[in-house]
Order: sequence, then C-alpha cells, then structure tokens
Amino acid sequence: MSANVPCVAQAAIDVNLTAIFVSLELSRSTWVITSLSPGKGEKMSKYSIDSGDVKGLLEHFVKLRAKAQARTGKSFPIVVVQEAGLDGFWIHRVLEREGIESHVVDAASVLTSRRRRKAKTDRIDGEALLRTLLAYKRGEPRVCAMVRPPSPEEEDRRRLCRERKTLVAERIAHANRIKGLLFAQGVADYAPLRRNRRQRLEELTTGDGRPLPAHLKAQIGRELDRLELTLQQLEAVEAERDALLAPKGEAMPTSVAALAKLRGIGPEFAAVLWLECFYRSFSNRRQVAAYAGLAPTPWQSGSVDHEQGVSQSGNARLRSSMIQLAWLWLRYQPTSALSLWFKERVKQNGGRGKKAAIVALARKLLVVFWKFVSNGVVIEGAVMKAA
Repeated sequence: MSANVPCVAQAAIDVNLTAIFVSLELSRSTWVITSLSPGKGEKMSKYSIDSGDVKGLLEHFVKLRAKAQARTGKSFPIVVVQEAGLDGFWIHRVLEREGIESHVVDAASVLTSRRRRKAKTDRIDGEALLRTLLAYKRGEPRVCAMVRPPSPEEEDRRRLCRERKTLVAERIAHANRIKGLLFAQGVADYAPLRRNRRQRLEELTTGDGRPLPAHLKAQIGRELDRLELTLQQLEAVEAERDALLAPKGEAMPTSVAALAKLRGIGPEFAAVLWLECFYRSFSNRRQVAAYAGLAPTPWQSGSVDHEQGVSQSGNARLRSSMIQLAWLWLRYQPTSALSLWFKERVKQNGGRGKKAAIVALARKLLVVFWKFVSNGVVIEGAVMKAA
C-alpha cells in the first residue's frame, strides 16, 4: 500500500463486549482494579483499594455492573484475572464463591515489551493483564498459560513434602556449621547426627591438645539444640507423610500407591509424585514434561535449528526430585528398558554427556509413570520390591 493512502484507524479492543472484564494487580499495600465495561468504547477504568479489602472489591464490582446496565440496559457477568503470586489462591476462591468467573494466569507467560528499558507500573501491568484476558476469552491460541488452582485439600496435603525439604536443608546447615566450627580447632571426626553427639562433645580436645574453649563449646551446644529440634520436627513430618500414604490414610490413588512398590521409589518420592504432579490430569506426554520443566526448548531461525535444553519453567520441586529419582533408577532398576537406553546413549557418546542424558531419562521416567498411573501401562523391565 502506498504511504500516501490514508489508512482507517482500527480499534485496539473489540467494543462488542459480552461481559465486564477486570484485572487485579495485587501488592502488599494496594490492589489496582483495571476494568473494561460494555458501552464505554475502548476506555479502561482504574480503581485502587487497600490490600486485602475484599468487601471493597465486591462493592466495586456491584458498581461496575450497575453502570454497565445503566448505559446498555443489560446485565453483564464479570470475568476477573490475576497473576499467580504471593497471595496464593484465596482471592480466586472468594470470587468463585460469589459466582464470579475467575482466572489465575502464570505471570511469566504474559507477553511484555522487549525494549531495553521498558516502563513498568501497576497501571501498565493491569492494562497488559486485561488485554491478555480479552485475547484468552476470544480463543487466541498460546496467548498465555492459565494456572489450575488446587483445591484447599490438595494445597494443604502437599505442604508435607515441601516442609520436609526445608527441614532437611536446615539439618544440613546446622550439621555443617558445627563441623566447620570444630574443624577450625583441629577436630575433623565429629558427627553431629549421631546419637552420642552430646557425650562425644564433652570428650573433644583441640588439635593442639587443649580442651574446647568455653564459649565455643556453648555455641556448639546451642547449635545442637537447634539441630535436635529440627530432627524432632523432621520425624513428626515424616510420620504425617507415612500416615497419608498408608492404605487406610487419605484418598491416595491406588495406581500412585503402586509406584511406591517399585524398587528405587521410597515414600518421599511417591508422595512428591502424587502431591506435586499426579493430583491433576494431563492430556498428553508433552504437557507432563512441560509441567515439570523437562520439555526441550527449540531454537529455530532460518538455517539455525538446535535445542537449548530443558525449559526449567515448570514445577521446580518436581523437576529436582525427578533428577534424583533418575539416578536412583539406574542403581535399583539396572535391567529396565530405560536404564538400558541410558547406558547405550552414554556409550554412543564415548562416556560423555551423562548430565544431559540423565535429564532425558528423568523426562522419560515421568512420562512412563504418568502412563502407568493414568492408563495402567506396565513399565517395561521394572522390578518390584521384595515382599
């Protein structure tokens, strides 16, 4: 088209709206409500309330409905979107309880400007989130990734595995701190996790033959207090987890319970697989791999075509657990089809590329577990635990 021919300005937003679209930009201090109502053309309105003011939020929705009905003579439903973040899913549950259609979007999937220095304010983010919601409701493909909010029971159950991981990290930190303090005094054979740790501490002497300094000994004693408290809490969490996985426990699927009978899969891995992954349904194996962040990421442009590695954009807890489980699978299931595939793959590369191959094995394992849990497909060559 010639540059001299005037072009007709196209509206940025389709004004034939069938609902009131609202985006919530949430922060610790304020909530910014950006809305687009029928009868207002393409003008977005913004309104701010104090953080946590659910009553004010619902009252504002009532006003939006009343104004839209006054302009058009019709009553419209409200569609709300918010980003998954620090506030969790309680606001989403409140809105659904009030009969309002609510969506939670993955913030990383919302398209943003690629400028070197981009402007960012709550108002700009609210408008971008609202445009994303409009495109999603129009049915545009791959415009964003909506989060599936777990039920309150599912959300509460998976706290056990997450708390255990935190406690294990604290246990390691306390033990390493005690070892470091003693190593600086020439003591290298002290094991803080043994039951005789208190008695052994009284017997220690420094590398030059002196008794432990009084203040150092008191500091280590306080570290042992924290370590023992962590061990008690870790034991309590593991007892709750085992009760959850027991046959008479909560509604753990029998197919997931069968995974725990495979060699190399203990109660912790079985709980992680259930509570972090198989509590929800997937349509195909690509969705399973993408949910764990184990799906390959292509880079293709013209003659350039290669893989960038896994996306690492999914559930990080599930991904790290699957990497650990892949190493254990090679040890406890050496004759399985996947273990033989891994050995052949590494052999072809001359013994190199084990890290990349173990990630591929983790992805294949997760897909195989999903097929076993969802459709009962037998894992080829897998060995069960001895009775």
